[in-house]
Amino acid sequence: MRSGRRPQVQLLINGDNANTATTVMGYGLGLVSALSARYELEARLVSPAGPLLTIEPRVWYNPELRSALFLVPGLIAYIAMLTAVVSTALSIVREKEVGTMEQIRMSPIGPLTFVLGKTVPYFFISLLSSMIILGLAMLLFDLPMRGSWPTLLLAVSLFLVGALAFGLLISTVAETQEVAFQLALLTSYLPTLMLSGFIFPITSMPPFLQAVTHLVPARYFLIALRGVVLKGVGAAAFWQDLVALAVFAMVILALASLRLRRQWA
Repeated sequence: MRSGRRPQVQLLINGDNANTATTVMGYGLGLVSALSARYELEARLVSPAGPLLTIEPRVWYNPELRSALFLVPGLIAYIAMLTAVVSTALSIVREKEVGTMEQIRMSPIGPLTFVLGKTVPYFFISLLSSMIILGLAMLLFDLPMRGSWPTLLLAVSLFLVGALAFGLLISTVAETQEVAFQLALLTSYLPTLMLSGFIFPITSMPPFLQAVTHLVPARYFLIALRGVVLKGVGAAAFWQDLVALAVFAMVILALASLRLRRQWA
């Protein structure tokens, strides 16, 4: 640049989050413009024509920065979480309200059989709804599927198991469907929407909220989902997130089972 030559710089941006990628691109162009202006005066005598430094941004995984490719994975996480948690919580609390829980306890059905009967159907319903959303996004918004379907099903299944276990835990606390519904919204809907990185980047949150996001399973699910759908990477690229989803599911399921067994006894 001091000798008057015009170097070219390539800026590679991760475009799986369109909002963040747009911000990064703006910062990159601004920094290059400021650097070019620093040497403009002294180099103008050598080469007066044209800018000193040119930059060519290249966005990976979402070159057009389409918002649909950013929003659809978040919608899958949002709808799957809401469907699984609310459905499981309401189905079990309903037994308490109508007074059939005591009859179930007196029957030969054990707590494990009861939980499986209440959660397995909602698991497949939530899984089917997630696949329908993904299919419609591919059909209507040209959402790519660059990764492996088995890896995607693994990530969705781990996420749904944790959501179903969380709904089961809520059902052991709430006594009415209204309370169960409000608890489900406050503890699953809002964190998934606000603290998962779906709408607001986690890096722009205060340090306290960034720490809280580690307790939100949708944070890990979105990383895995975008990795499979947009980037086409395998499980080795986000195995930590899959482990986090598995740990969340096991911990919540253990707590829910413990409370249910105490109530069953």
